[in-house]
Amino acid sequence: MNETILVVDDEQDIRTALAGILEDEGYRTAFAKDGIEAVEKAKKERPDLVLLDIWMPRLDGLGTLQKLREIHPALTVVMMSGHGTIETAVKSTKLGAFDFIEKPLSLEKVLVTVRNGLDTRRLREENDTLRALAFKGHEMIGETPVMRQLQEQIRLVAPTGASVLITGENGTGKELVARAIHHESPRRDRPFVEINCAAIPEELIESELFGHEKGAFTGAIAQKKGKFDLADGGTIFLDEIGDMSLKTQAKVLRILQERKFERVGGTRTIEVDVRVIAATNKDLQEEIRAGSFREDLFYRLNVVPFGVAPLRDRVDDLPLLVEHFLDLFARREGQERRTMLPETVAALKRYDWPGNVRELRNIVERLVIMTPGRVITPAHLPESITGGTPSPHGAPGRPGGVMEISSLREAREGFEKEFIIQKLEEHGWNISKTAEAIELERSNLYRKMKSYGIDMKK
Repeated sequence: MNETILVVDDEQDIRTALAGILEDEGYRTAFAKDGIEAVEKAKKERPDLVLLDIWMPRLDGLGTLQKLREIHPALTVVMMSGHGTIETAVKSTKLGAFDFIEKPLSLEKVLVTVRNGLDTRRLREENDTLRALAFKGHEMIGETPVMRQLQEQIRLVAPTGASVLITGENGTGKELVARAIHHESPRRDRPFVEINCAAIPEELIESELFGHEKGAFTGAIAQKKGKFDLADGGTIFLDEIGDMSLKTQAKVLRILQERKFERVGGTRTIEVDVRVIAATNKDLQEEIRAGSFREDLFYRLNVVPFGVAPLRDRVDDLPLLVEHFLDLFARREGQERRTMLPETVAALKRYDWPGNVRELRNIVERLVIMTPGRVITPAHLPESITGGTPSPHGAPGRPGGVMEISSLREAREGFEKEFIIQKLEEHGWNISKTAEAIELERSNLYRKMKSYGIDMKK
């Protein structure tokens, strides 16, 4: 063991006794005879755990605890006292102490508490590491002026509790902006809950958002918490909010105004503390004029508006995005990392990217899967990229100028069909899970499967 335990007590006998038992167990020890010395030692030693007496001269244990937490907020501190009271124990716990041990000390109790404290510390560090790795796959990539401006917006808005409305075309990374705001906020350790309002049938959206009580409708065999319940203390991300019904919009407005709601079929009012981030690819002002979106909800959500630029407006970020995706897929698939030639990247930069970053991600993933060697050359690119197959942005057809699948050339069709079948097999032919995994709307996936003759009953 290499963990260092700092023992803080004004009694030499106690310091000596604790040193003996802790060092016998393989721990390193450091000592301080009062709070002021303990603070100085903590700055130099950076101990893994502190055993801290409450009653000491110059600076008592509670005062020392506060100063230690200021220096090292995550420091594990165990309080010790021969004159302990419940009030003192509660106060020390509120100040951030891990545990409270009464004197005379049971050496066995001390060792158990030390082990538990260090185990908890290790778990917390592992959790922080995993959270950082998880976020790494969702980080904002780019150094162009529009991306730097967006990153600065996130930095300014994240520490606040303001509602945010993110607008942009499909595939631009609106979810990444929402995650970045949450990750940089004081709520980062609380849940980030997302829901795609367009992917859930109208008759189920209220139950998904607000939960339901047992017997609220046919099939409601038990109480179910909704997304707002699950996001309490954290952030809820309402994607494609422009597709939400007026009835559901009214309930979301109430939550923004009052921080309370009732479950479907229930009468009990539930209060929540949730930050709301919404996103849409629609022009909500136009939706308001058409009578399909509430103006009062728009102004509640639009406290801080964010606009995410399409990839064609920040094409100089494409090489960074390609490198990021090559790293990501190599780690995920456990494969040797592919290299993309500069001329291949140049060909990608000449493409219009109507599907934005999502389309780029899918193309890179397909290239990683389908390229037999380590180097991706222009010859490996689908003809839709190199042959000018896609229509210009804004041309007639599907939203965003993306052409219908039937017009794609044979080379791309072969790649895309194999890719879709592979992903369907990975997810047990579950359409919803596959659509989510490849970041495609469920209806679009159905359309592609039908076009490619992929048997849905397989």
